[in-house]
Formats: sequence, structure tokens, C-alpha cells
Amino acid sequence: MPSIGILDWHPALDRPQLLAAPVAARLRQQDLGCYLASIDPELADTSAFCAAYQVAMSASANCVVLEGRRGEMVRMAACLVLATDRADVNRTARKLLDVRKISFASMETAVRATEMEYGGITPIGLPADWPLLIDESVAATDWVVIGSGLRASKIACPGAALASLPGAQVLALRQVSAEG
Repeated sequence: MPSIGILDWHPALDRPQLLAAPVAARLRQQDLGCYLASIDPELADTSAFCAAYQVAMSASANCVVLEGRRGEMVRMAACLVLATDRADVNRTARKLLDVRKISFASMETAVRATEMEYGGITPIGLPADWPLLIDESVAATDWVVIGSGLRASKIACPGAALASLPGAQVLALRQVSAEG
């Protein structure tokens, strides 16, 4: 069981009510060795969460939904980077997805496509046909805290386990460190 921050961690599937439906379904299909902690949903945003629960930003990762276009074709994907970093969306992700234009998906699009709450979107349980771009620093992390699909909880998971998710590609995705 991880010792991250001041949270009370439990095996993730012991509390399925604190997981979005597609997250729980993926965890039932694939044992990732994840743990779950209940949090105040008002503190789900990364910086507020890390401050309130004494979790280092370098032990937390953000999952963002991308929407790429080439002509009429729309391609969805997700990327996962440590909270201290930014994803190189315009260069690396655009090239990998083979799209001309790429942007962060709107809140409405991200919520509808993932069936997760905005602010809790996680790489676990994403649509099977989406590429999942994981920064190599996330994959190398012993334990990383990510969303659970809901704002009321967080998941701690080994970085290597996240790299085993369907559609996952581990690469140098980070652009600039926010902490210098």
C-alpha cells in the first residue's frame, strides 16, 4: 500500500462507488495494483489537492484529453504527464496522431467521450481506440496519483502499470518543467 500524503489508501476495487463506471470496468479486467483514497471534491484540482493532502506535485499526474483534426477526420487521444510538467501537444502529440490541428478537447466533449467527471479524468478506462500518450517520467514513477474518473477520489498506481494500459505509448512528452 502506498504511503503518499496524508490520505487513507485502500485497494481500488474495495470502493467501486468512488470510481467512474469505465474506470471500475477496466480495473476489473486488468489488475493494475491501484489504491484509492476518498477526497473532498472541491479539492480535486491538482494544486489544491496536493496542498491539502500533502502530496508532492512530482507524485501527481494530469490526464488531458486531446482532439486532433485532419480535414473532416477527428481523432481523440489522451496524454499523461507529471503535474510539474506540460505536455508537448503541438509538436510531439500532433505528429504522433498524424493530425494538422490539435487542441485540448472542450469540457463537454471530454466528459461525454470519457464518461468521467471533468477534473477527475484518468487514463484508466478511456475508450479502447484512443491512443494514450504517457510521458516517460510518469512510467518511471514508483507510485503516481491520478484521477479516478470522479472528483471525490484519487487513485495511486505504479507508473509501469499505467504503461500497460490499452493503447499506451511511453515517450518523451513533457515540454517544460513548471517547477524549474
